[in-house]
Amino acid sequence: MLARSVATLDILSGGRVELGLGAGAFWDAIVAMDGPRRTPGEAVTSLREAMSVLRALWSPGERVHIQGKHYRLEGARPGPVPAHPVGIWLGVYGARALRLTGRLADGWLGSAAYVPPSGLGTLMRTIDEAATAAGRSPSAVRRVYIVDTGFTAADLAELTREHGVSGFLMNVAPGDSGALMRFAGETVPAVRAAVAEERGEAPAQAVWADPADRPVDPAGRPRAKGRPARQEPSTAGRRAAATLVTVHDHLRAELDELQRVVTDVLAGRDEPAAARSLLNTMTLRQNYWSLGAFCATYCRLVTNHHLLEDEVMFPRLREAEPDLAPVLDRLEKEHDLIAGLIVRLDLALVAMVDDPSRLEEVRRVLDRLGECLLSHLSYEEEQLLGPIAEHSVVV
Repeated sequence: MLARSVATLDILSGGRVELGLGAGAFWDAIVAMDGPRRTPGEAVTSLREAMSVLRALWSPGERVHIQGKHYRLEGARPGPVPAHPVGIWLGVYGARALRLTGRLADGWLGSAAYVPPSGLGTLMRTIDEAATAAGRSPSAVRRVYIVDTGFTAADLAELTREHGVSGFLMNVAPGDSGALMRFAGETVPAVRAAVAEERGEAPAQAVWADPADRPVDPAGRPRAKGRPARQEPSTAGRRAAATLVTVHDHLRAELDELQRVVTDVLAGRDEPAAARSLLNTMTLRQNYWSLGAFCATYCRLVTNHHLLEDEVMFPRLREAEPDLAPVLDRLEKEHDLIAGLIVRLDLALVAMVDDPSRLEEVRRVLDRLGECLLSHLSYEEEQLLGPIAEHSVVV
């Protein structure tokens, strides 16, 4: 049931689900729900078997037979198949469970509340050694660590350098928007810059770092060389190009509605919560900025095609039209900028609840979002409609 529920949610959300599992631990609560009370050894064995069951039911194919000590499948039909390969993350701390993580899991999720930074080294070495013994690269197991507001940027950078932690979740007290703003606007960019410097890399542009002040330079955008079409667009190709315009028109309409609601907030006719509620249900917010702003939710409403994502459409366009590579690179950078502006607008609205003086920041970010999004959509249509139609770039 868990496998099918997770797969269904992944399909409904357009491939946005990851699954976190533990070995048990809260046995009184488990027994209270008519579950078994297991020994530590039994808990790890059942967790390993559960992972096998989950992945078997997520894979297309024939009926599944698994004979485990705790879980068995007797010819169960697999499916539904998730929209993307769902990662299984283990929140475990015991040596056996950590070795299981290294052998089979996609990620480890730990918390400073359970193991402080001083104890991470032993845990990470256990995962690394188990991964290597299983023929995997230790880097195949991502590490995410839950921290609190007492951690500085230097602390987090050290955890990344020393222990390979590649993501952080921060516990924030309810209503403490200031801590969230500081973490997003100050700590995150500082950690990325410190790690990049340590590795001798150019620091990645963080979407949080004042995206409202980053210019969009239309004059500096690359353009593909004009040429006559090599072949007549097919019906499918013309439909794909038309779908791109339809989705873009939907995004333009969403922007208009968002601007209307935020204008009401700024004029005192509505509350910031109203704008946040609208923003977080929009395609704009749910979108992961793949080609043409084809988000998972809206794409399914507009067409019967599968999701048109970067890993499918961009490679096909790059292969069919090598001259488009600079254009596609620029579009990807603008996707990041727009995504950062959307996040920044949401954070500004949160901050405005506690500090009405942030009103001007909300206005400034919204103006930049409108400017960037409309310019970006026009540029994308100008450069990609022809190649999409000619090469029938659909999935």
